[in-house]
Amino acid sequence: MPPERRSRTKPDRRPGVSLDRKNRTKPGRRAGAGPGGPPRKAAPSSQRKPPARPSAAAAAIAVAAEEERRLRQRNRLTLEEDKPAVERCLEELVFGDVEDNEDALLRRLQGSRVQVQEDSGDSEVENEAKDNFLFQKKPVWVDEEDENDEMVDMLSNRFRKDMMKNASESKLSKDKLQKRLKEEFQHAMGGVPAWVETGKRKTSSDGESEEDEDDLLQRTGNFISTSASLPKGILKVKNCLHANAERPTTARISSVQFHPCAQVVMVAARDNAVSLFQVDGKTNPKIQSIYLEKFPIFKACFSATGEEVLAASIHSKVLYVYDMLAGKLIPVHQVRGLKEKIVRSFEVSPDGSFLLINGVAGYLHLLSMKDGEVYVWDVNSRKCLNRFVDEGSLYGLSIATSRNGQYVACGSNCGVVNIYNQDSCLQETNPKPIKAIMNLVTGVTSLSFNPTTEILAIASEEMKEAVRLVHLPSCTVFSNFPVIKKKTVSLVHTMDFSPRSGYFALGNEKGKALLYRLHHYSEF
Repeated sequence: MPPERRSRTKPDRRPGVSLDRKNRTKPGRRAGAGPGGPPRKAAPSSQRKPPARPSAAAAAIAVAAEEERRLRQRNRLTLEEDKPAVERCLEELVFGDVEDNEDALLRRLQGSRVQVQEDSGDSEVENEAKDNFLFQKKPVWVDEEDENDEMVDMLSNRFRKDMMKNASESKLSKDKLQKRLKEEFQHAMGGVPAWVETGKRKTSSDGESEEDEDDLLQRTGNFISTSASLPKGILKVKNCLHANAERPTTARISSVQFHPCAQVVMVAARDNAVSLFQVDGKTNPKIQSIYLEKFPIFKACFSATGEEVLAASIHSKVLYVYDMLAGKLIPVHQVRGLKEKIVRSFEVSPDGSFLLINGVAGYLHLLSMKDGEVYVWDVNSRKCLNRFVDEGSLYGLSIATSRNGQYVACGSNCGVVNIYNQDSCLQETNPKPIKAIMNLVTGVTSLSFNPTTEILAIASEEMKEAVRLVHLPSCTVFSNFPVIKKKTVSLVHTMDFSPRSGYFALGNEKGKALLYRLHHYSEF
């Protein structure tokens, strides 16, 4: 307790003392007489007013309260002088000025809500400055070494090592490393994501924003839509679980193909087995496996209807046909008119009417290559319609046509893929390619168009990670596939697209059927 309060003596509140002082009359003044008027008659006892005891007590209490308030204010001022300026400012903002009493404090607290609403029109910078006013503190000390750029060793971490552009970038500052990380992220995402730019964009008014939000909550459906055509540059692709994860093998994958109607993929390997898997991108459960004794599979594919599976071996002329509906395996030991000792490669025509077997010297081909030339045959008339020279090719290894009849792709032994217009291939002997893809340096052994003719997959089994996806019609290569740094593709021997381009599969020499989800296409 402050010394002033201890030394202060409480006023004598005894009724007798206070009443004697207040009610003491001067000599010569009678009771009931006015201050300057004639004496009045005393009122009857029934009409007399009670003595003013309560008013006198209230006055004494008020005097004591006023005295106590003054002492409290004096003590508060004495204590305030010892407080720091920041603490006094904080107390004034929260509790009001020192001279304010309890009623003024209540009025300030009640009026704070109204004041907040009135101040809502202030700019965001002013509001932010007000919010941060109480939390701004100066640092106690500053280390000068913190201001210098700390160099980060890029060789100590394998992830940072992959971000080096040249050998001179063995050490980078934190700012440069942060910029490099942003570049890697934008390169992987195909640019700056929309959610990054969302915070920078402002709506025209709060009313319009609320209306849009209400309209969004009142509707159901798919709000994520893709463009009609596939954009070039970056392909939105996701690496899924291997298609044959439930039946792993170390033998080379010879064939991988999607079913034409069902969400099923077939995987055939050199371990004499053909397996069917349900494609969901997560677990890919196995449906069935067929084992062919002493029959290392060179190629396997579905029939046009998807009811049969045909398989050929690397050292046999027997052709196996598996009827999936009946569950029967039918061996075809001899093909009439075929004198080949070994049947390896074959193709099924899109309408399912013809089975084309690749023999010696280029016989029985719809599209065959010899000495860099391509022959186009009419199956009905058994005549060659045209022969054209593949520009710059000495030896052709692969050929593919798009399903819409627009493009013809030819792969040579030097790694060049020429993309032609199919009409020019049917009419000219020396057609000019639309574009020559030179991203591979070894022989192109696999070519495949996707069903929408927007992607051309090219691969070489002679070099690891030698696979590219070409965007059509721009004829440019997608820069983010494959991820060379991860080196998970290895040697590609076979590849295929799902019926609606939702998935893409690769088969390598390690026995893995790699599966990728192409997000641009919503269906299987």
